[in-house]
Amino acid sequence: MASSSSPSPSSLLSLFTLFSILFSAFSSEEIENTPLTITLPLTPKFAREPSTDPMVFLHQLASASKSRAHLLKYGKTSSPLKTPLYPMEYGGHTIPLSFGTPPQKLSYLVDTGSTVVWTPCTTHYQCINCTISAKDVPFFEPQLSTSLTNLSCKNPLCNTGCLRCKVKSTNCPKVCAYYLQYGTGAAAGYYLLEDLHFPGKTIHNFIVGCTITGLRESYTDAMAGFGRSMFSLPVQMKVKKFAYCLNSHYFDNTRNSSRLIFDYRDGDTKGLSYTPFLKNPLDWPDYYYLNVKNLKLGNKILPIPSKYLAPGPNATGGLIIDSGFSYGYMAGPVYQIVTNELKKQMSKYRRSHAAEEEIGLGPCYNFTGRKIEIPDLIYHFAGGATMVVPGNRYFKFDTEPTGLGCFPVDTDAAKNLEFTPGPSIILGNYMQVNQYIEYDLKNNRFGFRQQKC
Repeated sequence: MASSSSPSPSSLLSLFTLFSILFSAFSSEEIENTPLTITLPLTPKFAREPSTDPMVFLHQLASASKSRAHLLKYGKTSSPLKTPLYPMEYGGHTIPLSFGTPPQKLSYLVDTGSTVVWTPCTTHYQCINCTISAKDVPFFEPQLSTSLTNLSCKNPLCNTGCLRCKVKSTNCPKVCAYYLQYGTGAAAGYYLLEDLHFPGKTIHNFIVGCTITGLRESYTDAMAGFGRSMFSLPVQMKVKKFAYCLNSHYFDNTRNSSRLIFDYRDGDTKGLSYTPFLKNPLDWPDYYYLNVKNLKLGNKILPIPSKYLAPGPNATGGLIIDSGFSYGYMAGPVYQIVTNELKKQMSKYRRSHAAEEEIGLGPCYNFTGRKIEIPDLIYHFAGGATMVVPGNRYFKFDTEPTGLGCFPVDTDAAKNLEFTPGPSIILGNYMQVNQYIEYDLKNNRFGFRQQKC
């Protein structure tokens, strides 16, 4: 904007002269005959021909008003993006993603318990102490992409900084390197800036990891972190919320997919019960913590101390939801309370101690020739939201017709520890089957409803 100053006498005289010329162009008669008001026709316009049926016409007006109100309140939004979501035999669920120019499509594990999107990368990819062969792992080939650049270690987005090199080194890498740990597994590589393609939409300069080395991996898919971090898939896509509905969990790589939805719209989703996400402990900033008030088994409220239901100041306790964890987890004291009550309510069935020792899960029961009746596992959340998990969604049944069923939730109960680092309860994807699950990032809340997926 140009600076302003006081006008000079000569400029004021020029301005007065200009106005005099303009007004002299009109005679006094013309001015007297000029109407004081001007009327213009105002004609209603419709996006489509209005119906002659009064009720239909009113519905059209109401729909138009609703759309206008949404536009004024939220502004113009992109349509939701939908992608197929496949259950896998190892217990996870994957989506296809296409990076690069031309696009290279690979399968990515959907993991709300981690935050980085990465892919096995380059012809030099290796997997150490893995149950799979690196030769069987599909990988991204950077040299084939024309839209790729390396994320520099000096870029403010690089949270690891530059690698330490010897003072006289001439080939010190300037890439932004990472080392990520997943339970007993790990991945190491460097970050790229690349194009991510969806039908009708391309996201430029997406930060994706190029993993050169995997450690103790048990599956061949790439990783799509959906956690609470700037590196996660939904955050980089700038969506307001994302949702999924998990179907078949028979560990059979079925191609009967459901859908994962990336939603740029704000507001409530019809039929969902909502509960707020909790503020994360400093040591665990990436998880989705939920405010659980109590758990019930059937009609029995379980006497779980509150220190296990809410995260404490020492970063222990609390419940998180994790799509990348199959059966879920309960800390030893929580597991003991749940399984003790389960044994009471399931006492009419014959225990299979041999199966418990063999697979390390339990309790296990033999249901041969019996009608299977397993109590619901019920989570009561803040705000009145209640998630009911039927017995057939938290018990694991043998795929062979043996009549065997087990409570498969992982635990460290054998260590006899009162607390272990991190959450005390992990709600895994096995308990999320046939639920429409929504992570509302804009409003910091979690929504769900029972639904056949």
